[in-house]
Amino acid sequence: MPGFMTPDQIADRTARALGAAVAAGRDLGIEVDGATVLHDMFSVVVHLAPSPVVARVPVVLPPNTDPDRQAAQQQAELDVVDRLARKGAPVIPPSPLVPRKPVRRDGFSMTFWQFVEQDAEAEPDHVRNAGLVADLHAAMRDDPGELPFLSAAEPDFVTEGLAALESRPDLIEPADLGRAQREWETLEPFVRSREKFEGAFPAVGLQPIHGDAPAVNVVATRDGLLHSDFELVTFGPVEWDLAFLGPEGEAAYNAAARRLGIRELDEHTLHFVNAVGMCRTVAALALAPQLPVLVEAMKSSIERWRATPFAGDLDG
Repeated sequence: MPGFMTPDQIADRTARALGAAVAAGRDLGIEVDGATVLHDMFSVVVHLAPSPVVARVPVVLPPNTDPDRQAAQQQAELDVVDRLARKGAPVIPPSPLVPRKPVRRDGFSMTFWQFVEQDAEAEPDHVRNAGLVADLHAAMRDDPGELPFLSAAEPDFVTEGLAALESRPDLIEPADLGRAQREWETLEPFVRSREKFEGAFPAVGLQPIHGDAPAVNVVATRDGLLHSDFELVTFGPVEWDLAFLGPEGEAAYNAAARRLGIRELDEHTLHFVNAVGMCRTVAALALAPQLPVLVEAMKSSIERWRATPFAGDLDG
């Protein structure tokens, strides 16, 4: 596994992503005179000013990312969010100024979204947002699109990431890695097989879900709160979207679910998704050479995980 990218290398990657977004936007007929980077983490998010268009350019990816699979997932995101927007759901929609499809340019695959003015004074409120997730699930439950089962768990990435970490004791202690690998061995079959999952959780219905911490990915705008970043949209249990939010977030979701007349959260399924999420969190350390801040960012989660019981056998 390579060493950590330097600040200069990361700045160069950001500049290349920015340049690719500008070039792709201009090829699509968008006026771009003052592009601005709005966010730079796993993706470089670029406002193609003065046009009301934002390009999202993923830059931190597993080494063996399949371009066709990436494009298919991006297309699913665009299609699902477009349908939600047409139903009046509070989402940031795809840009109407360009074709609704991912664009590949200079080695990057990107999508284009409508620019919204954010409320810079708004404070994040993940508990409140957890209640909004119930409304989002209600809007998504009848979406007609075909989505793969629990693809948001990224099982190939978890398996490969944990294996890659075997040679990186500088990123994770061997005892922690060993536990994650044993837990993943128990959990993986239920992630990869809808039939096996439904056998273990027979009372839990499945539906289209956001896939990537929707309570965190709520954008406060001058016109209200909007859901964003459906990059991992998938088909699965609603509990997946509430992983790691804790009792307050779960209670807020359940209160909203009762109001809407939809299913409340299942404790057994929450245990499962939290355990899978931790395996995925540990595996994400394999991306730290591309994004060094992950080492510090994951530290508190791993410390809390050490104090939790081992994820036992879920079969039956």
